[in-house]
Amino acid sequence: MSAPTAPPQAVRSLIPARLDRLPWTRFHWMVVVGLGVSWILDGLEIQLVANVGSVLTEPESGLGIAPAEVGLLASVYLVGQVVGALVFGRMTDRLGRRRLFILTLVIYLAGSGLGGLSWNLGSLLVFRFIAGLGIGGEYTAINSAIDELIPAHFRGRVDIAVNGTYWAGALIGSLGALVLLNPDLVPIFWGWRICFFIGPILGLVIIYIRRHIPESPRWQLTHGYAQEAEETIDGIEETVRGQGVELPPVDENKAIEVVPEKSIAILRVGQLMFTEYRRRAILGGTMMITQSFLYNAIFFSYALVLSNFFDVPSGRVPLYFIPFAFGNLLGPLLLGHLFDVWGRRKMILLTYGLAAIVLAVAAVLFYAGLLTAVTQTILWCVCFFFASAGASSAYLTVSEIFPLELRGQAIAFFFCIAQLSGAVAASLYAALVGEGESRGPLAIGYALGAAFMLTGGLVAWFIGVDAERKSLEDVADPLTSTRRRGAVRATGASDNIR
Repeated sequence: MSAPTAPPQAVRSLIPARLDRLPWTRFHWMVVVGLGVSWILDGLEIQLVANVGSVLTEPESGLGIAPAEVGLLASVYLVGQVVGALVFGRMTDRLGRRRLFILTLVIYLAGSGLGGLSWNLGSLLVFRFIAGLGIGGEYTAINSAIDELIPAHFRGRVDIAVNGTYWAGALIGSLGALVLLNPDLVPIFWGWRICFFIGPILGLVIIYIRRHIPESPRWQLTHGYAQEAEETIDGIEETVRGQGVELPPVDENKAIEVVPEKSIAILRVGQLMFTEYRRRAILGGTMMITQSFLYNAIFFSYALVLSNFFDVPSGRVPLYFIPFAFGNLLGPLLLGHLFDVWGRRKMILLTYGLAAIVLAVAAVLFYAGLLTAVTQTILWCVCFFFASAGASSAYLTVSEIFPLELRGQAIAFFFCIAQLSGAVAASLYAALVGEGESRGPLAIGYALGAAFMLTGGLVAWFIGVDAERKSLEDVADPLTSTRRRGAVRATGASDNIR
């Protein structure tokens, strides 16, 4: 008979405290640049497809798909994102952050690159689905890794700024399309294909940087790799010291004690999310649904509103998109640090609330016929300067308020809820725009979007979590922690502080 397996022993560790006491260094810039590109890639993909769609209906494109089939490209990409988030969200919690943020980037590179080689609609749909798989998985692995590697003092501003770079990708896609989809500069047959190579070219550069980003030592510690976690944090500190930084000692009272588990059963994950963390699930769900509803409502009806109500020629619509994208990009970059300084709840209420007020004013002015294409765009820019920071804080919230062992799965779950909300909003607002015969339905729709955002801000104010400048382990105790209610300390626990 084989000997019975010894029960896992508790391990005491200072690893979270050691990570959080680090000052900002070039190591953290490497993490931000290497991992944060996922949002840029998603913005790039969405904007490229929005621009490429009409070109693909031309016989010269080599595909000549029907106009009614263009919408399938966005739908298949969306389905791929949802499937990728759910599958890889589970895997990143089981197998680690580093394996997944390498794997998902490779999948994206393959899907997007092959898209440029498509020979018919069916092949392009398959490749768009694969690209969506990769990006959906990126969200879960990337947000988990960033939160666990960035010191608590900087976590809010970094996460919000990274999430906001989606709009940098959208700008790149829009500007690239202006050149590559101009038949006077590039033949139609080649232009749209080259568009699909922009993301992979950027990704190939980033995958080299990611090779040097370590696994999250927090994940290693809680999953039975305590020795590897120690080696990882030693390597990070050695890198920081090599940059001329003196690191102060860490108070041993900040040690945590965990009994590592390789995996948390999926049924237990669901039980925890909707029982012990029910209040936080409501918070995360409300924030994600409301911001996604507003964004998709405005973004996907943007061109229709300019064309049908303000008579903007379709060829000039992208010019109005550029300031809109800049406003969305600047909001998270300029306001992000206030989420660490003023606090999460105050800033979420402020950004969601101000976005709601500006949109409500825009609804009244739009209905009264007092806006032009320029003034409407200005109001949208102001509204989404705040809304973009608020939307980014929604992703920050769902990634930091749940225990480490289910962080990836929590991000995936709420991401999927947001995508569903956004899909409903996009269809609804396209119907409200109609042929531009009446302003009333769309004005009511804008008022509804404002009410949604205000609701998200109020929910965050009343049941939000004050996570600013706090260790992740103080925001949500690891499931493997011996401090958790009902936890039993394993016999023979190590007295060594790792």
